[in-house]
Amino acid sequence: MSIKIAYCIPSIYIVGGMERTLTIKANYLADKLNYKVCIILTDGKDKKPAYNLSDKIEVINLDLNYDKINSYSFIRKIFLYSVKQWLYKKRLIKVLKEIKPDITISMLRREINFITEIKDGSIKIGELHVNKNNFRDFNTTGYVNAIKRFFAKLWMRQLIGKLKRLERFIVLSYEDKQKWSDINGVKVIYNPIVPPANVSDCSSKKIIAAGRFVSQKGFDMLIDIWKIVSLKHPDWTLSIYGSGEKESFIKQVERNNIGDTCFLLDAVPNLNDKLAESSIFAFSSRFEGFSMLMIEAVACGLPPVSFACPCGPKDVIENGVNGFLIENGDLQGFADKICNLIENEERRKEMGRMAQVRSEQYCIDKIAAEWDEMFRSLVNSRGLSNQ
Repeated sequence: MSIKIAYCIPSIYIVGGMERTLTIKANYLADKLNYKVCIILTDGKDKKPAYNLSDKIEVINLDLNYDKINSYSFIRKIFLYSVKQWLYKKRLIKVLKEIKPDITISMLRREINFITEIKDGSIKIGELHVNKNNFRDFNTTGYVNAIKRFFAKLWMRQLIGKLKRLERFIVLSYEDKQKWSDINGVKVIYNPIVPPANVSDCSSKKIIAAGRFVSQKGFDMLIDIWKIVSLKHPDWTLSIYGSGEKESFIKQVERNNIGDTCFLLDAVPNLNDKLAESSIFAFSSRFEGFSMLMIEAVACGLPPVSFACPCGPKDVIENGVNGFLIENGDLQGFADKICNLIENEERRKEMGRMAQVRSEQYCIDKIAAEWDEMFRSLVNSRGLSNQ
């Protein structure tokens, strides 16, 4: 029985965790399990995918370009967003009725507002790639931001109603699953990885971090942490790979006088080679859904030092066994654990080995089997199939 699934995501040209995760899953389903896979986009028409996509996958771009409204005022943006939402729903209905998928999957972006209302016969599933508490950020002040908070909270209440109508709602950690107790059909499926060709022997004097240069990733904290570490171990280096605006971080590196050991580098599509050249993985995020980079790093045999942020690190790291979990915001504690690994080579290598063992549960073969089992169970229960 060949199952046809459609994924809804804004774009796939960005170097990011959600795009990377979708590409790995979609390629495996199409190439290994003979699924018919369609990816439906709203933005990035004519832009090349960030990651290699199987020729068997159909890509449909609805050419809505939501990103073009970002430069407008908040009130103007609301109006234009409403117009685009109306167009999105109209075009998505047309596409779904034409391609007739068995299952339609929302990556919980703009289509989640109306996807359960579309009566095309497909089973609707949602995937969340950030944790519940940080899905909408209410930590804003001022009159305009008070309006934003009002709409954000209203949207969250409406979202709960939409999620209750999904056949399944997929989250990335058991920590986050507990926060969705008012919704039935919540299931944890981890992000998958493709086993790396090369792994680290944890002998180089290199530490690595990666992610977008935004507040969420906590690189401002990591740069201050590195100032502490570099005073004790000036022969080690920290490399941070990522996209986004680096200017404020570059100035922070200069203020800390660590420019000869701390390097801010552009994102690279395949980070595994850089991971394999390193010995410690530093994870300074303030929050996550479930970091793709975290599991890629442990798969490369790197012991992680991470803040115990919501959500994900606590699902991966067994503190003191395959890495270290640090209390959120404890910069000195974070620096101390990095120094501990630097100063204890055998412990570093043993933690790296245990990290690699841990990564086996995220292998694409295992994760794809979980998706396949769920998809087939849902399709069989509804008697659907586009054979």
